[in-house]
This record gives sequence, C-alpha cells and structure tokens, in this order.
Amino acid sequence: MTVLTQSPARPESGGPPGGGRRLVEMVLRARELSILGALVLLVLGTTIANPRFMSGQGLKDIFLNASILVLLAVGQSMVVVTRNIDLSVGSVVGLVAFTAGKYASGGDRNVVLVVLVGVGIGLLCGLVNGLLVSFCRVPALVVTLGTLYVIQGLDYRIAHGQQIGAADLPASLLSLGNDGILGIPYLPIITVLVMLAVGYYLRSYSSGREYYAIGSSPEAAMLAGVPIRRRVLTAYLVSGALAGLAGVLWLARFGTVVADAANGWELKVVSAVVVGGVAITGGVGTVYGAALGALLLTTIGSVLVVLKVNSFWQDAITGVLLLLAISVDRLLALRVTRALKQRSLASAAHRATAPEGAAPKNGARKNGARKNREGRP
Repeated sequence: MTVLTQSPARPESGGPPGGGRRLVEMVLRARELSILGALVLLVLGTTIANPRFMSGQGLKDIFLNASILVLLAVGQSMVVVTRNIDLSVGSVVGLVAFTAGKYASGGDRNVVLVVLVGVGIGLLCGLVNGLLVSFCRVPALVVTLGTLYVIQGLDYRIAHGQQIGAADLPASLLSLGNDGILGIPYLPIITVLVMLAVGYYLRSYSSGREYYAIGSSPEAAMLAGVPIRRRVLTAYLVSGALAGLAGVLWLARFGTVVADAANGWELKVVSAVVVGGVAITGGVGTVYGAALGALLLTTIGSVLVVLKVNSFWQDAITGVLLLLAISVDRLLALRVTRALKQRSLASAAHRATAPEGAAPKNGARKNGARKNREGRP
C-alpha cells in the first residue's frame, strides 16, 4: 500500500497574494495619519496663541460647521473613486435647503418627512447625473457642471427673491441642528454614522471594492465582469442622497436660507476629498481620509477667524493644499507603481530559478494518487 504525503507549498519571494493591496493601504494610512498630525499641530498652535480656541463652545462650532462638509465629502468620495466627479453637490444643497424650508414652513411638519423630502430631491438630482454619465457616457465634468447651473436656476426660480427665516420653521427641525445627546450635537452624530456605514461597505463588501476596481482600470473591471454602469449610477445616487440630507441639515443648522445657500461649496468639497487622500484619477482613497480633509479645511477657516486674518487667505490656503495634495498623490502613485513592479520582477526571478525537478515530482505524486484511487499497485 502506497502512503502519500503532501509537502507544504513554498511561498514565493514576491510576497503573499494581495501584497500590492496591502502596500497601497499602508500608504493611505500614512497619508491619513499625516493629515491628522497636521490637524493636531494646527489646533495646538492656535490654542497657544488664543486659549479660548479650545473652549467647549469653540470645539462644538468646529464640529457643527464641519459636519455638513464631511457629509458631502463622503458622497463625493464614492464618485471620485470611480474616476468621476460631481460638481453639482453645492447647488443641490441650496435647492434642498430652500425647498425643504418652504415645505416645513407650511405647517408643523414632522422632521422625518422633511428629511425624506430633502433626500428624495437629492436622489432625483443624483439619478439625472448618474444616468447621463453611466448610460449616456457623457463626461462627468460636463454633466455635473451643466446640472450645477440648471439646479441653481431652478432654485432662483422657486425662491423669487424670498428667504426663509427660523421663525417660519417648526421647533423640531431647528432642534435637529442645535440640540444633541449628552452634550454631543445631532449633526456630528449623523455624519459619523453615515461615514462609518459607507466606509464599512466600501472596505468589507465585494461590491464596495468594485468601485475601486473601476477607478483603477475601467477596462480590467469590465473584463472581470464588474457592472460598471450600475456602480457609477449608484455612486451618483449616494452622492445626491447625501447632498439632499446635507441640505436639510443646513436648513436645521442655520434656520435662515436664501436661494444661493452653499454657493461655491462644490469646489470646497472636491478640495476636501483630494486633500484627504482620495486620488482625483480614481481607485485610491477612503471616506475617512476625505472626512479628515474636510475637518482640516473647516479648522483652518476657524483658525483664521480666531487669529483675525483676512478671509481671503482661507481660499489661498485651500488652493495651496489642493496643489500639494495632487502633487503628493502623483509622487505616491509613482512610488507604489515602482514598488509593485520590483516585487513582480522579484517574483518572476524566483519562479525562473526554481528547481527543474519540482514539476515532475508533483506530476508523479498525482499519478500515484490516481493509481491508488483506481486500486492499482
């Protein structure tokens, strides 16, 4: 009777499977930690200059102001990861804020209904963008720039020069933007929950990883059977829905809304996403990094106000950070590509120098196993 033993396979020197993915994740983690470190240094430096900056009310204002931008950055991240962009989010926030405000001021509306109206309008805008980009194959920059102006015009048409004041809104809606649980405002809680849900989905589900595959190489994703059109449409739907939710939270936070609410925020959202490590070329980045980028830009704005610096410098600093982020993304992409290429060459060299007798031995084992199953000696 023949006894068969199977020797363990020897790992290749090129690293375990998925080594390239771990390398990219390590680079992204370092990028996010560097943003967090810059944020801590900024806060500490400002606190030394003005101790009141770290007061309870000061921190509360920073998180409240950052919540809406973070929410928009989370939705924008899903779009940018697929190698697209959504420039209409600012106009969607303005349209939803005014439309939901008019609906809420018509009586004592339930806050849940107001939120559903806002999210529904955002979904409709995202559906238009997604269909034109994914199924009609119109460039995302052209589509979303066009819908930006269309939505702005519609907003001005509905507003007719009017404005909505806090006195017109139900108390339950205003409490959503100003009250909280155990001293923590509702807005940051909602934003963190949404961020964690989207981040978990993108990282833990195979369909979530497909968004990165589309952004990395649409051709390879198509050959792998990834439903590209459906995923891109879903990304725009999520971005539109979160923009609608942000519009309702804008209304609840500020109370007074005019037609040009959130005007120009689309560029601020894109800046937050890119500064947070989401590559504008797609395929790289996380919603957590985008949230840190949004928090950093919001904190810079608050710091400039505390230090009594001209608000012009906020836009200038945002532009500098955007240029630096794009430059760093390019350098990191080159380094990661070089590292992966070297690893691939090392793996190929290892296979080329493998013992020639390994294959016949494996073949002999297979033949012996076949004879043993057939009952032959």
